Amino acid sequence: MKVVLQRVSQASVDVVNELGDLDPTFDLQQIGPGFLLLVGVTDEDGDDEIAWLAHKILRLRVFEDEQGKMNRSIQDIGGEILSVSQFTLFADVRKGNRPSFVDAGKPEHADIMWIKFNEALRSGGVAVREGRFGAHMRVGLVNDGPVTIVVDTADRH
Repeated sequence: MKVVLQRVSQASVDVVNELGDLDPTFDLQQIGPGFLLLVGVTDEDGDDEIAWLAHKILRLRVFEDEQGKMNRSIQDIGGEILSVSQFTLFADVRKGNRPSFVDAGKPEHADIMWIKFNEALRSGGVAVREGRFGAHMRVGLVNDGPVTIVVDTADRH
């Protein structure tokens, strides 16, 4: 699994249909201070990757303390998470000009892993809002810092 984590002062996501109109079946999801997570899944990802990634993100100290040092976690500040599934994180652009997405997880598997990941984050006591898997989404954010970190389970060993 791969996550692009952005520390935000606010973020939102909505869903649009093929005409570019707002999808009335999806309520706008918004958060205040916390993380916007862009989440990519491979077919090899499972419960071990979810547990490691959720643990790492919930304890990542990237929020400032009273001395202005990045020393507080999302749990420490009572922050929120907006989680957006994004298979394009596994784009391979080494050959040609059209990205290959063969490393991205099959939708059936990726959707289940993303749902389980979000539940693992919630079990850490953090409010998690979600985009819609497989939909055309519009994501808005105010990156705070800016702080953007890539967390990849392939790098954990």
